Amino acid sequence: MSARPDAPSWSEGTEAALRRRLDDLAKPPGALGRIEDLAVQLALIQGRPDPRADRVVLLIFAGDHGLTAEGVSSYPASVTAAMVRTLLAGRATASAFARSVGVEVRIVDAGVDADLPTHPDLRVGKVRRGTRNAAREPAMTVQEVQTALSLGAREASAAIEDGAEILVLGEMGIGNTASAALLMHRLTPAPLQDCVGLGAGHTPEGLARKHTALERAAARSAATEPLAVLQQFGGFEIAAMAGALIAAAARRTPVVVDGFIVTAAALAAVRLQPSARTGCIFAHRSQEAGHGRMLTALDAQPLLDLGLRLGEGTGGLLAVPLLRAAVALLNEVATLEDVVSGRV
Repeated sequence: MSARPDAPSWSEGTEAALRRRLDDLAKPPGALGRIEDLAVQLALIQGRPDPRADRVVLLIFAGDHGLTAEGVSSYPASVTAAMVRTLLAGRATASAFARSVGVEVRIVDAGVDADLPTHPDLRVGKVRRGTRNAAREPAMTVQEVQTALSLGAREASAAIEDGAEILVLGEMGIGNTASAALLMHRLTPAPLQDCVGLGAGHTPEGLARKHTALERAAARSAATEPLAVLQQFGGFEIAAMAGALIAAAARRTPVVVDGFIVTAAALAAVRLQPSARTGCIFAHRSQEAGHGRMLTALDAQPLLDLGLRLGEGTGGLLAVPLLRAAVALLNEVATLEDVVSGRV
């Protein structure tokens, strides 16, 4: 991940031409609001006037977190591996949503603390069996951060080479809202108390434990540079998603960003490589505390606000029909001139 790609070319002239084309369609100018903006965004990212959204792939990166030893989650760390097995069996929420919108699912083991069964949908890139406890020591070594970034870039590139026209990013990792909150705290930056939320669900006592653990982690290191922040507080799955975002932007492939944790990965990616921002489509605003502020830091306006807080890429999958509608608008709708002249 040492080489940094150039930003995709964003031409004001090209955007103006796309806007004129949309205005010429058989509808009042601007009548489809943000769907028109999305059509333009997809065309600009892909660098073609006829964007494509037929082949969409969900990449779910999984990893465990040493922070769970501090009680930052209401679930034990073993649930990460159990949920990965559920995803591989096609019985998770993301599995059902993906089938409903015709999206292929690939699961990437970036650092699950378990041996997982061989499966055609599983990519094994285990950097380590879970990160270290960031409340007491750096979560990763510098080399492990680089390995995770490279893993994400490799998996994104492989999906694109296999024909993916759009990627959706999702994650699975007990404790990863805690890691994401620390990343947000340093990379936004924002006060820590504004970054910490319920995650997968907490009692008041559990939330107090989470705050205490994250305060201890934040006090342990003053890191603010993105690679150092990932090393101190990140997760293997989060760093891998950052690498995937950077690689996809270099290959002019749109990436649908899911909720709080994937947005934290996007924040890290953009801080590492600002051009990664051009490829991001933000799916939804989650219920997790701090997500709205993190979206603001990325100048992002999400497509949906449905009160979601599950992860797995579920919010990203729900946005896929909007992307396909935007593509169909540009590629299939007649112009007003064709309608009036009777050429339709």
